[in-house]
Amino acid sequence: MNIVMLLRPKSEVAYVYEDNSLRQGLEKMRRHGYTAVPVIDREGGYVGTVSEGDFLWHMIDYGDADIRKQEAYQIKNILRKDWNMPVKIDETMDELLLRVMDQNFVPVVDDRMRFMGIITRKDIIKYYYDKKDQMR
Repeated sequence: MNIVMLLRPKSEVAYVYEDNSLRQGLEKMRRHGYTAVPVIDREGGYVGTVSEGDFLWHMIDYGDADIRKQEAYQIKNILRKDWNMPVKIDETMDELLLRVMDQNFVPVVDDRMRFMGIITRKDIIKYYYDKKDQMR
């Protein structure tokens, strides 16, 4: 199966830009009810994923939880390198299954590393569940 069948396109996914302020990122995550969101640059390239924990650790490290003061920092200042690495659109289902054991979604990029969307853990589990039912 081609993983594009499970792809939630960028137009349907909440994401933040790397130059958004921490306040903007927190507000977007709260509005959508997510614990992590993809981060892209202004050209559409995937940069990473930011989580609630990243915001929390930043506030603890700087000793200030005042939301207005978080406007002075950008999302790119708190990104962890090599966390939630993307897959290309031609990745296998088995590789996706391995990836979602550690994260709630897998970012998908094209050959130019442009963000295309995400595939969620729920969608991958449903795929394998349906496949198991078809084998009966």
